[in-house]
Amino acid sequence: SIMLNSITDGLLCCLMGKTTNAVGPLDSVESSNGYSFVEVKPGRILRVRHSIPTRPAPEEPEEAQPGVPERGVVHCKRKITLYRNGQLVIENLAGTPGCGARDAAPGKRRKRKPKKVVNIDCKKQITSCKGTHSDVVLFFIHGVGGSLDIWKEQLDFFTKLGYEVVAPDLAGHGCSSAPQIAAAYTFYALAEDMRAVFKRYAKKRNILIGHSYGVSFCTFLAHEYPELVHKVIMINGGGPTALEPSLCSIFNMPTCVLHCLSPCLAWSFLKAGFARQGAKEKQLLKEGNAFNVSSFVLRAMMSGQYWPEGDEVYHAELAVPVLLVHGMHDKFVPVEEDQRMAEILLIAFLKVIDEGSHMVMMECPETVNTLLHEFVLWEPETPAGDGHG
Repeated sequence: SIMLNSITDGLLCCLMGKTTNAVGPLDSVESSNGYSFVEVKPGRILRVRHSIPTRPAPEEPEEAQPGVPERGVVHCKRKITLYRNGQLVIENLAGTPGCGARDAAPGKRRKRKPKKVVNIDCKKQITSCKGTHSDVVLFFIHGVGGSLDIWKEQLDFFTKLGYEVVAPDLAGHGCSSAPQIAAAYTFYALAEDMRAVFKRYAKKRNILIGHSYGVSFCTFLAHEYPELVHKVIMINGGGPTALEPSLCSIFNMPTCVLHCLSPCLAWSFLKAGFARQGAKEKQLLKEGNAFNVSSFVLRAMMSGQYWPEGDEVYHAELAVPVLLVHGMHDKFVPVEEDQRMAEILLIAFLKVIDEGSHMVMMECPETVNTLLHEFVLWEPETPAGDGHG
């Protein structure tokens, strides 16, 4: 009976846009419209949109020919030194596309004992990922207050091009179950949810696309699965800093107070999240099911953003190529934060969209889709004979 109710509520949610808190002993239920309900752990069910294109004859990536240098191979070699005063020095020791040698904290360097030294030395093959390739999967992860519906334009665009796409609703968001316990919304709990979704659908070459808080989960997965994560796209994700909840945030107020303030919060989000606040933007918010979560979930999500491991060194260790997309009018994430992220990452490209704000993928879908597709298809040129980018 519980399982039947869970399935019924979930399907109603997809068909009617109704939020559900259904919880039941469910592994996975597929519906005809491409949505699944996946039980990531007992009683914790996430809605996932999973689209597999019908390919007449799936195309495999080209095999390397004997005696011919492999395409897209880059040598990722850098030395990361963290000193006790907090200074971070990054030395790039091999040619890498998208970056040059950089000192993350410019200034005179004196000989002193470092707190931590990390050496990265590996070869990565970065290849063009086409919609006809059957080993490619695109994962889309939304942020606080959103749902998988904010990705509608991107999901439709890439599905039509033949890509396999996966987009989950975070717990408490969209049509996923919403446990009434704050511990269900910590960074670590949500990261384990994303790990379960990733392991379920991942293939050989996986591309992670995150927005806002969702970028942190992409970074986590890229760090945990360097051989499986082929490329990462960060949209208005902020700087490479460890997560720590703010002690003076409005979201520390009691849930009942937040509930009374929800109309004001929704209006504030519209003003800060969009470059313009017209009827079109209000409709986009409604269609994207954005900022449509309970006050309890919102409070728990904000107070659960604790991830001390995700500091600059953690980000500097990533050897995966990253595209950073920033909406110039974003009032949540200053452009300087994404610029800092580009400085820290080994292979990074920063693209700024002048007309966009925090919800740039909804405001400027054609521009964002073009940027994303170009990066998905990108592969570095490999000079003959040396294997360096």
